[in-house]
Amino acid sequence: MNNQRPQRLSRFAVLIWPILLCLAPGLLQASTARDPYQYFFESSLGDLTEELEIARENGKQGIFVFFEMDECPFCHRMKQTVLNQPDVQEYFKKRFHSLSIDIEGDIEIVDFKGNDTTQKEFARSNRVRATPLLAFYDLQGNLLFKYVGATSGKEEFIWMGEYIADQVYLQKDDSGRDMRFARYKRMKKNNAL
Repeated sequence: MNNQRPQRLSRFAVLIWPILLCLAPGLLQASTARDPYQYFFESSLGDLTEELEIARENGKQGIFVFFEMDECPFCHRMKQTVLNQPDVQEYFKKRFHSLSIDIEGDIEIVDFKGNDTTQKEFARSNRVRATPLLAFYDLQGNLLFKYVGATSGKEEFIWMGEYIADQVYLQKDDSGRDMRFARYKRMKKNNAL
């Protein structure tokens, strides 16, 4: 009777190992999350006019600003599930100069127009009332698009990047209105693009 137990375990092992081997690439990919402050956000100089110059010199399509605050659970979720993903980091690094701004921060900065201000005042001047607020600026510092709240995941976040990088926001929909991100997102979900 004792001989049957090891035989059962070995049959179980023979059955389970192929399943584990199939799951291993997904598990390894899930474990490759990288710190967004090291791999997503640029080290800020505190002068947004300089950041614009760096973005232009590096051939970026614009500036992405992640307005956040310490106690924001949705900001934390974005950093832990979206901004830490290598494919998201690579997509945005190629196209945008990405910065983080603390909406409660007293750190002095220079805004896109060259005015001295603080992170807190810059957030107020951009009408940031909730976090996270995801904002895209052109290479002259003009606001192109802003989105309040966390995205549903990395797919939606990359779609947002495409919406700006591919200048979809300048296109017209079937009724002649400006293409809104919500419509673009629906079209992506339905494979209508």
